[in-house]
Amino acid sequence: MEALTQKENFWKNSQRAGKINQELSDLKQEIKLWINIECELFELSEIFELSENDKSLQKEIEEKLILIEEKFKKEEFKAFFSGKYDNKNAIVSIYSGAGGTEAQDWANMLLRMYSRYAEKHNLKSKLIDINLGQEAGIKNAILEIDGKYAYGYLRGENGVHRLVRQSPFNADNLRHTSFALVEVLPEIGGDVEKEIKIKPEDLKMDTFRSSGPGGQNVNMRSTAVRITHLSTKLVIACQSERSQAQNKEQAMKILYTKIYQKKLQEATEAKKEIRGELPSVEWGSQIRSYVLHPYKMVKDHRTNIEISDPDAVLDGGLDAFIDAEIRI
Repeated sequence: MEALTQKENFWKNSQRAGKINQELSDLKQEIKLWINIECELFELSEIFELSENDKSLQKEIEEKLILIEEKFKKEEFKAFFSGKYDNKNAIVSIYSGAGGTEAQDWANMLLRMYSRYAEKHNLKSKLIDINLGQEAGIKNAILEIDGKYAYGYLRGENGVHRLVRQSPFNADNLRHTSFALVEVLPEIGGDVEKEIKIKPEDLKMDTFRSSGPGGQNVNMRSTAVRITHLSTKLVIACQSERSQAQNKEQAMKILYTKIYQKKLQEATEAKKEIRGELPSVEWGSQIRSYVLHPYKMVKDHRTNIEISDPDAVLDGGLDAFIDAEIRI
């Protein structure tokens, strides 16, 4: 790959060259990390030989070994990201299901959960679109999570999520079950624009005022954009940016991703690499249950991983579930 960058015409296609350079930089960084781990282990083995009767050195060795082990596990984990799109950014769409206001509130809790997960893992999150509920919560939202392997980490979150709790919207505090659907796609819009041709006459664009948080320019002017692809009936809205042009660009990027994903699904069984079939948002189809009453438990129904602290999970503590799902 490095030899390729030395060719005379390498920079003729600046977009392709930039992509190759980034891939090369990422590979060099991974190699450097493994070399550092090897060097640290070698140094530790030398200290170990000198520490026969020195308890202070033995304690130092144990502490350093724990740190090296953590680094090793982190790098080893990346070996599970062998999918074509695992290193891409993630587009997380959340849809409230059966349950009205309860479900809309639950969808909003999930939106916060994934935002907090991104924050805890130094990933950037950006709210692309949001459709607020009438009383509380959200009907649906699109969250873009940017960072290395964002899609690889989050692809297993795709599916129906079930909440059981005492209703905060009912005076009798009755137990209520709510459902929400999470759809996770890799952000591949820029990669597939050459493969997918979208005719201008096949697009319908509407503008509207943003309903989400933002500055005066965002909320007072019709900067938000809704694009309908007439052939596929796909509708993408974006209201995160300060200008109409920026929102259109963002919406088109997601539209390319959705069309490409749709074409793959229609083709063959193997195309489920992008996303499995959307299940119905109802009882019996959930991948994970979050129980807040009468007891506290979060259980993943695919891996059987259980955590008895749902508050920590809803605050973005998804590592145990994501780790187990990726290793299946």
